[in-house]
Formats: sequence, structure tokens, C-alpha cells
Amino acid sequence: QVQLVESGGGLVQAGGSLRLSCAASGRIHAYDMGWFRQAPGKEREIVAAIRRSGGSTYYSDSVKGRFTISRDNAKNTVYLQMNSLKPEDTAVYSCAARSFWSAAIDLSPGQYDVWGQGTQVTVSS
Repeated sequence: QVQLVESGGGLVQAGGSLRLSCAASGRIHAYDMGWFRQAPGKEREIVAAIRRSGGSTYYSDSVKGRFTISRDNAKNTVYLQMNSLKPEDTAVYSCAARSFWSAAIDLSPGQYDVWGQGTQVTVSS
């Protein structure tokens, strides 16, 4: 199994941008990849996901139009470009990998079998 390491989090003002990276220790071509976030006192939720081929993506309604997920299988890295950030985007963001194939992008955290340690994103108002 690969190991995942996130980077790029930090403190940003509302309306600003951040780019998160998720670097894998090995090849990610056989994994669907997802970005999840968890705010204090809330459940972990999916933010965005991308199929192993890169041909299909998913975004939660709360980030659609503001965030973009992408992957570079040659670099074994997944990205989350976050624009127009809002205070409600404040959370720990984690990337995850799902090795099992499914017909569609899986949205449930429980279906992802490899997780990074997370990176804090704080958006000030």
C-alpha cells in the first residue's frame, strides 16, 4: 500500500486561495483518490474525488465551482485547488486512496483504505 502525505494547508483570508498536494510513496494509477475534510465537532465529509483514470470527478455542493481536484499519476500526486475560500471551509483536510474498483466514485470515507495525516486549513473572516 502507498502512504500519503498532504501539504499546502495554512491560514488564509476569506476570498483567498490555497493549493493542497497529496504525495504518494508509490504509484497511484490504480487508486481512486479523494479529499475529505473534518471541522471541529463535525463528521468527516467528502470534498472532492477523482477516478483512477482521471476521467471523472465529484464535488460536494458546498465546494462546487470553487475547488478543483486533479491528479498527476506520473508524479504520484493529487491536488486540490481551493479558490474563493470561506470561513466555513476551515477544517483538517485529508486525502485518501481507494484501491477497490467500483462502477462509480465512492463518497463514503469508509470505502477508502489509505489515508494521509491531514493538513489544517483555516480561513479567517
